[in-house]
Amino acid sequence: MALALLFVMPASMQAASLERPDDSLRRHLTQVISESDSFEDRFDAEVWLMDMSNRLKSRIPDDAERLDLLKNVHYEANKAGLHPELVLAVINVESNFDRWAISSAGAQGLMQIMPFWLKEIPEAGDNLFDIRTNLRFGCTILKHYLDKEKGDFTRALARYNGSLGKTWYPNRVFAALRKHWYKAR
Repeated sequence: MALALLFVMPASMQAASLERPDDSLRRHLTQVISESDSFEDRFDAEVWLMDMSNRLKSRIPDDAERLDLLKNVHYEANKAGLHPELVLAVINVESNFDRWAISSAGAQGLMQIMPFWLKEIPEAGDNLFDIRTNLRFGCTILKHYLDKEKGDFTRALARYNGSLGKTWYPNRVFAALRKHWYKAR
């Protein structure tokens, strides 16, 4: 059921804005597309980046910062075997896209990674506030839990949050996914 949520598009939601991008956004988009190696083709990159960029604009107003984050989310999610939209939903719930977020438990960055993971996966980087490092840790950890739970998204997300056996956290991620990050396939 949870997997189905990844692909459901609520009828009340509309496609990305039909407003034409301004010159600054167009320049940044062209640069990000040319640098990206996680998309199958240029058209897929442009469609996904524009769509997600429009959805994220209210949280990250700077075009270059927003597109760089999306490029990295797409890359790290695909590298780990996750849907980028799921990763965006996790970030939405964990830090609301604040790369400098620190939880009361000490978790850091976009995906709220606990510092002890630096010792567990030392080759992934050492700065959890670095976007690429944080995404690499978060995506790798989430994929590990998804594999451990044999594809059960609810249990994997609960493990990720440290709330195994409870559904409040996975339900928040699924709600964010449906409300903000769905992608019709």
